[in-house]
This record gives sequence, structure tokens and C-alpha cells, in this order.
Amino acid sequence: MAPITRKQFIEALAPTVIQLRREGGVLLPSVRLAQCLLETGGMIHPWYNLGGIKVGGGKPNAYWQGQAVVKGTWEYVDGRNVDVKAAFRAYNSVYHYMKDQELLLATPRYSRVRSAATPELQAQMLRECGYATDPAYERKLTAIIQQYGLRSYDAASAASDPAAPSEGGAFQKSPAAPILVNGLVAAIGRKQPGGTVWVPARSLGESLGGEVGWTGTQVTINGKTIETVLDVRTGYVPVRELAAALGLQTIWEQSTGTVTLKK
Repeated sequence: MAPITRKQFIEALAPTVIQLRREGGVLLPSVRLAQCLLETGGMIHPWYNLGGIKVGGGKPNAYWQGQAVVKGTWEYVDGRNVDVKAAFRAYNSVYHYMKDQELLLATPRYSRVRSAATPELQAQMLRECGYATDPAYERKLTAIIQQYGLRSYDAASAASDPAAPSEGGAFQKSPAAPILVNGLVAAIGRKQPGGTVWVPARSLGESLGGEVGWTGTQVTINGKTIETVLDVRTGYVPVRELAAALGLQTIWEQSTGTVTLKK
């Protein structure tokens, strides 16, 4: 990915981080964003491990299939920083990394992180539970949270989702299916019985560079009319049809309930 500013880094990750929290994620968005920024310096690497999770003795799961990269890092040992090389987990997306991190945080070792209710306490418990060897880890995280005003994302994740299906609508009870583009959550689709994943046409289509229109009863994308279900004022279309109209591939991953769009 091309170099981006720290502000752009935070804005790019925010929808994915907020979605993780809405799915019941342990880490507050402010802490997760600060950790990603601290661990990467503000770069989204193509292996998508934004939290420095090492391969360790962990077994592959739905979100981590065993891929790894060997990179240089440093550890705090006997009162000093020591340069080392380590094997880090590699992921198919940032979403996969964050879901795998949630599995790590669900282990007994991180029980105090799970019980911490504020950004400051979560940062402290990450350090005390041994997530990182840096004795200044907690202070660095809280400084980043303060500097970039990241608590606003905690509030956003706790508020009602403006993009959620309407109450009583066709998709109210449909399971969420994150739509991934360039490793990040670009939209939340809704999986209907039978397997079709429906997505909000205008917000997703336009974010992908498509020209989205409305005939009065159906959505058009780049001039092509697509089967549409109207949920109040939002037109939903099958993600495969939207992708085809934009010349994109659709990859459904059953084990994680995600859809990846790529060229």
C-alpha cells in the first residue's frame, strides 16, 4: 500500500475496528487503533498483521491459516532493547488479523484485559498481561489515544449503526457478512437464506468507483439494471451482481462469513 499519513491510517482502519467492537470485540476501538499505529508506525503491510502477533505455538484457525513472515523486531530483555528476528503471522485481511487477535485475548492469560472497562485500563492490562515486552507500552498507547482523539471511535461504536437494516425490514434478522476490499471492511452485507449476500448498493458501489443510479424500482450500476430489494430508502443488491458490474471477483469464505472483492 502507498504511504499514507497517520490520520489517513486511522480513518482507513476505523470502519473495521468499529465493526469488530459491534461484533463483541474485547478491545475498545481507541486502544485497537492506538495499538495498530504503535506496532506499525502507520503502515498497512500486505501481510495485515497490525499488532505484532507472532506465530508462536498457536494452531491455525478460521482467521489464520498458518501463513507467516519473518521480520526484524526488538524485545526488551534484562533492561535493554535487543534486536531479533521473529516469525509473525500473516493474514488475508486486517479483519482476519483482528478476529484472530480476539481469539488470543479470549485466553486465560488476558482475563484482566477483558475485564478492563476504560482505554487506560486496557492499555495497562495489555502490558501487565505480557502482550508486549516494552515497559513503556501502556504509556505509549495512552499518549497516542490522547494525541489523535481516538476515544471518539469508542463513542461511535457504542452508538446505533446508521447503516443497519431498518426494524421490520427484509434484512433485520439477516446475519452480517463483512465485505472486504484491500484488506479492510468496506461495507456490511446481509446474508439471506439460500446464501445470497445483499449489500447497500450506493454506498459500496460509489466507494468502488461505480456510477450508481435508480430507475424508480431498481438500482443500476454503470448502466446495468440489477435485482434490488428496497429497505426503506436503501437499495440492496446481490454482492456478486454488483461486483460483476464493476469487473470485480467475489470470494465467499464460509469459515469466516466474509466476502472479499478483488480485481
